[in-house]
Amino acid sequence: MSAIRCREVSKLFRDGRARVLALENVSLEIGEGEFVTLVGASGCGKSTLLRLIAGLDELTTGEIEAGGAPVLSPGADRAMVFQNYSLYPWLTVMRNVKFARQLSAHTRDRTSVDVEAASGRAEALLGLMGLAQVARAYPSQLSGGMQQRVAIARALMTRPHILLMDEPFGALDAQTREVMHDLILHVCRLEGCTVVFVTHDVDEAIYLGDRVVLMAPRPGRIDSIHTVPLPLRRTLAMKHSAEFLDLRARILERIRETSGLRTDLELLEKLSKYASA
Repeated sequence: MSAIRCREVSKLFRDGRARVLALENVSLEIGEGEFVTLVGASGCGKSTLLRLIAGLDELTTGEIEAGGAPVLSPGADRAMVFQNYSLYPWLTVMRNVKFARQLSAHTRDRTSVDVEAASGRAEALLGLMGLAQVARAYPSQLSGGMQQRVAIARALMTRPHILLMDEPFGALDAQTREVMHDLILHVCRLEGCTVVFVTHDVDEAIYLGDRVVLMAPRPGRIDSIHTVPLPLRRTLAMKHSAEFLDLRARILERIRETSGLRTDLELLEKLSKYASA
């Protein structure tokens, strides 16, 4: 069964007379519990597609379904982690994480059991993110990487059916990023969450994904889809395997071909003639 279904999705941005076709005829199905990563050069529409699935932007043409229902606006079944944290500066770390659960609680009567469960889940998530010691701190007192971990914990707080992540680990150092890779894989597998994950990092895309969707720019479209030939349980040693390195090389080569980033020796020679200009 498909958790997400995109059919002939296009998105046209208008700014006065200027028009930018960000996406053209994108069709994609993502299964229940699948972890799909989106990669591609800048301007290929990765983040635009993610925002459309989240219901944050309006389609120009086509349709998107989540859980069999049309996506017309944001919904409780979907949670999104943005690049820029989007934390509430007047709330502590703990209250930021619990905020989404409190919003959903407005639609039903809250009991002491609900409150206790929410507090316990928030504490567990902060512990997993290595943030238990700063639960009473405010976002301004944290580093960028710590703020992003708070944002991830908040997104997981409501146990969303679909988790949408837009470059969520970009602000983390290399060591913390590797820990977060394994953590997000474990949590999402444990809770059966479907994940769509945008990244510029091909290694990250392969390590996390069940499938890697390669997008091409001008206009944004799906170029190719690659099934990752690795076991569900990932280890860092797999990054050195022949299967990983072969897929990495093929995806990087295709990104160069679709984005025009291939090195042109003739142009380099021409440039060298004007080195003194």
